[in-house]
Amino acid sequence: MYLHLGQDTVIKMNEIIGIFDMDTSTLSKTTCAYLAACEKKGCVVNVSMELPKSFVLCRSDKGEITVYISQISSSTLLKRSRFIDNISLP
Repeated sequence: MYLHLGQDTVIKMNEIIGIFDMDTSTLSKTTCAYLAACEKKGCVVNVSMELPKSFVLCRSDKGEITVYISQISSSTLLKRSRFIDNISLP
């Protein structure tokens, strides 16, 4: 299954490591340093040019890390992911 992050970006659910709130998680120096290192490596994808509300940390099947910055709140992304989990096929 896939999770829509905004604009034209969707990611595979099984690649998600975590969904983080931008306001609360960036208070930590460690998180800020990690995001800066990812930015330097070129593994940050900004999904929208609007005010960022969350970031999603993903690992591909090949082990590559990607950080998606989204304008959608972390709580909304979490609700979307749970909605997909609750869908049952006949």
